[in-house]
Amino acid sequence: MENSILNNLAIDPGIIMILMMIMIILLFVLQIKNSFKIDRFMKKYKSFMKGKDGISLEKTILRNINDIDMLMESSKNHMEQIRQLQEIQTHTLNKTAIVKYDAFKEMGGKLSFALAMLDQENSGFVINAIHSREGCYTYIKEIVKGESYIVLGEEEKEALRQAVNTFVE
Repeated sequence: MENSILNNLAIDPGIIMILMMIMIILLFVLQIKNSFKIDRFMKKYKSFMKGKDGISLEKTILRNINDIDMLMESSKNHMEQIRQLQEIQTHTLNKTAIVKYDAFKEMGGKLSFALAMLDQENSGFVINAIHSREGCYTYIKEIVKGESYIVLGEEEKEALRQAVNTFVE
């Protein structure tokens, strides 16, 4: 018995069978490849879910989200504290300079000194310690925005100039 459909085709039925076999082999290879991918995925999934069920995994995720929220709040608090410390630092005496000198010609060793201590606005004081044979005398002079209302000695002026030119962030 002859099949009229196969006879009407311009292609030999043997070629069709060979092509079908090639397609079956190709599909079989793709199936094996997909099977390996699914096995790898399942191993990763089992490792991820090991000892966990959906509820405990959800709790873990929620706990991590809460931890992140707490860290964000803590970070905001720290930023505010840093801002407050920067504000306080503008009023601290963080610019300093010292000039050592001999107050009297007969005294050596540069035991006298002028010490300038200023804040960021160049306000503060200059201390002048004068050492002599009779003792040590200390004087303090107020500085407002880099200027003194009391006349400064040369060493005091130099200490003030050095302190004003000190760079502080």
